[in-house]
Amino acid sequence: MLLSKFLDPKNDFAFKQIFGTEKNKNILVHFINDVMKFEGSDKIHDVAFLTTAQNPDIAYLKQSLVDVLCTDEKGYQYIIEMQVAKTSGFEKRAQYYAAKAYSRQLNCGEDYTQLKAVIFIAITDFIMLPNTPDYRSTHIILDEKTYNHDLKDFSYTFLELPKFHKSIDELSTLIEKWMYFFKHAEETSEEDLRRIVGSDEIIYQAYEALNRFSWSEIELNTYEQEEKRERDAQAIIKQKLIDAKEEGKVEGKAEGKVEGKAEGKADERKHFVRILLRKGWSDESIIDNLEITSHELSIIKKELDLESDA
Repeated sequence: MLLSKFLDPKNDFAFKQIFGTEKNKNILVHFINDVMKFEGSDKIHDVAFLTTAQNPDIAYLKQSLVDVLCTDEKGYQYIIEMQVAKTSGFEKRAQYYAAKAYSRQLNCGEDYTQLKAVIFIAITDFIMLPNTPDYRSTHIILDEKTYNHDLKDFSYTFLELPKFHKSIDELSTLIEKWMYFFKHAEETSEEDLRRIVGSDEIIYQAYEALNRFSWSEIELNTYEQEEKRERDAQAIIKQKLIDAKEEGKVEGKAEGKVEGKAEGKADERKHFVRILLRKGWSDESIIDNLEITSHELSIIKKELDLESDA
């Protein structure tokens, strides 16, 4: 098997090497400008990195860290996140991170007028917003009647990789090239790279930052350890689902409720839902893993409530 020259930017360590280090700060600045469509006076020219620990008491947990946190020359703060695994409540985590960054700007006694905007940008390797067709979406606070944008200090931009389907020959904008970079960098050849880059030097710099032959042995080992950690985490989730299903099958047989194929399948789903709820799974996780709709889950939960009241 031919070894790919370029590493995977979705890897947590690789992502931080590209966008969270002083040596590649120029890449981060261009990425923010491209993703946020900043032009003219809105363009940023420099950033300063801030500590990514949102809660020092539990800083050893991955969930308590943001990938990249920086501030521009206007004092605006940017949170840049790569999220590979589908995680229940990620949209709430986004708001939590933004709120924490916002509140930490002030020291005791300082004036609220000193607070600066917080911009949250996330690249997700899963469909986060199924009702939003575009791969790039930005969310801001608007008045429900006039749509005036008076509360301007928070914005959230999501780049959902599974929604992006363009080939190399169809790439025409920098945001499209960034999307292709995140989704396909690992499988990009030298010939592909020449076709992708064109006159956009910053894209070439991003790819070169992923060039495995320019990484030290320690960096490559760290990259591989991060890959292993992600695989292990996914394996644990899958095993938990298998265990829950097996437990559900045992309960289903014990209760003897399978009467015909259709009824048996419905009862099986109900058993799985019961087990997963008992284990503390969220509605979103149950829907994703059992491949049922929110309406079906709602009906099952009502049936379970009736059974518990009986």
